[in-house]
Amino acid sequence: MRCSPIGLLMTFLLATLTVPLPADAQPAGHSRRIGYLSMRHPPESAADSVAVVAAFRQGLREFGWIEGQNIAIEYWWAAGRSDRLPALAAELVHLPVDLIVAGGNNVVRAAKEATTTIPIVMTLAADVVETGLAASLARPGGNITGHSDSAIELDGKLLELLKETLPQMTRVAWLWDASVPYAVRRFTAAQDPARALGVTLQSLAYRDPHELESVLEAAAQDRAEALVAVGIHTLFGARIAAFATKHRMPVVSNNAAAVEQYFGLMAYAVNLIDMHRRAAVYVDKIFKGAQPGSLPIARPDQFDLVINLKTAEALGLIIPPTIRYQATKVIR
Repeated sequence: MRCSPIGLLMTFLLATLTVPLPADAQPAGHSRRIGYLSMRHPPESAADSVAVVAAFRQGLREFGWIEGQNIAIEYWWAAGRSDRLPALAAELVHLPVDLIVAGGNNVVRAAKEATTTIPIVMTLAADVVETGLAASLARPGGNITGHSDSAIELDGKLLELLKETLPQMTRVAWLWDASVPYAVRRFTAAQDPARALGVTLQSLAYRDPHELESVLEAAAQDRAEALVAVGIHTLFGARIAAFATKHRMPVVSNNAAAVEQYFGLMAYAVNLIDMHRRAAVYVDKIFKGAQPGSLPIARPDQFDLVINLKTAEALGLIIPPTIRYQATKVIR
């Protein structure tokens, strides 16, 4: 599904940025075309999409790449539908574009399978060497570079924060999308830090969004004391929030936007705004002649810990001072 990036919400928040011109109105001879492929909803209906697009465009401007002057950006939004990604990636290649910006393992893999020649810049993907997206962090090879984190390490940190908040906790439900191959590895890897904390993980695997409510109810039936939702799209936020409210269950996530907008006690995640701004570094280098396969993949160094004190109060929980001091954002 292709959607215009310009809407009322985008217009308001991006007022300081240049409004893009249509592709056929770009300056001839020196304009570059970027394909932006995302699992998110378009900015017209998603505030978090507005924020990351604004950060990316601002990063480009810092290097002199101005949308509507010397670059055009084609925005393609999968709106939470991973099954759309192969077709969207193929259409971007067919346009064609000079470079593809992609975030998330499924999105990057779809772009990689669509082209071996067009450079791909990752805003963020997890464990790219282990999942076969790159040969190494130092020399990724092929046509991919950008940013990668270790989701498994971050998941362990999320469990530690939850255990520190609920020290008597022994059973945690783990919500994950079984249709995503990497999610299987992620759930398996989470067993070790869970055992070290004296916690048993209950698998809440779903393959279709329509299964979400029934899968969540299993957590309540099995007396889970908390819910971990990792790799879950923001569009499921209202549904998870309804479950959490009904059963008074603490929810933690690696999706800061979901906690801010919909549900959750806390989130620990990479700062996606910073990652999108820094993706422009790679775009600039590639447009100036660098080969993506020779550009080392960077690790993020900015992380968000979002705590929702309103949720904590509703659940009768006290967030330990050691956690509150680490927070980058506190919702009161």
